[in-house]
Amino acid sequence: MKNVISFDSARIAEGYKKRPFLHGQVIEQFTERIGQNRFHRGIDIGCGAGLSTKALRKICGHVTGMDSSGEMIQVAKEVLGEDPAVDFFVEKAENISRVSEQMDIVTAAGVVQWVDRDAFLKGLEPRMKEGGYLLVYDFGISDTMEENPSYTKWWKEWYLPHFPRPYRDEHQWNQEDVGKYHFRICFQDRITLKHPFSLDDFVEFMLIQSNVNARIEKEGLKLEEVREAFMHSLDRVFGKEKRVLIFQGYSWCFQKVTP
Repeated sequence: MKNVISFDSARIAEGYKKRPFLHGQVIEQFTERIGQNRFHRGIDIGCGAGLSTKALRKICGHVTGMDSSGEMIQVAKEVLGEDPAVDFFVEKAENISRVSEQMDIVTAAGVVQWVDRDAFLKGLEPRMKEGGYLLVYDFGISDTMEENPSYTKWWKEWYLPHFPRPYRDEHQWNQEDVGKYHFRICFQDRITLKHPFSLDDFVEFMLIQSNVNARIEKEGLKLEEVREAFMHSLDRVFGKEKRVLIFQGYSWCFQKVTP
């Protein structure tokens, strides 16, 4: 699998910390769907800057966050603060051997498209309790802004031509994929979320998107020049007002079953 994004720099980690906290909405929808809103012990795999860990902590007595980037873990610790019920360590999603206790719930937000699915599920299987839940989800900015079709035009005619999407494995897991590791599908939903942005905040948000980072890292683009290009291209789209952007994504829930 190709992966040209390192996700291991202080700039990106700090930027992730400031992303919209939409993870909480996904967790709320999950608890409503399964009819359970409290768990004993959980792990947040690919925790990034800790926003997904923060969301899981709202429904879980103790949470472990893990990520392959030490820079991300440092920022995640800042986001969660001095919480004795949260700990972190640096490790790849496919290798969770350092987790000794079995989990009631595992979340993986924005991570599975970058990992080896079979290695991930194989490592996870013995570390989950029977009946435990695996919640895999992700969401991203879309080509839609509320009441502003000029944004969609900008997206298609300026953004994607300048910053095409890098490769990612977007295969939707089916029962055959997960069944051999003793999981069953509970639901697989498409989700829509909203968040208001000022022009400045939106540009900073876009500067940490994988599309943009791929070109910055691969071609050595200067960050300030990229920022100025975004500001110039979006000035007439935003004006002086905050605008509501639409995020699209998915939420997949799996449950560990008896072998």
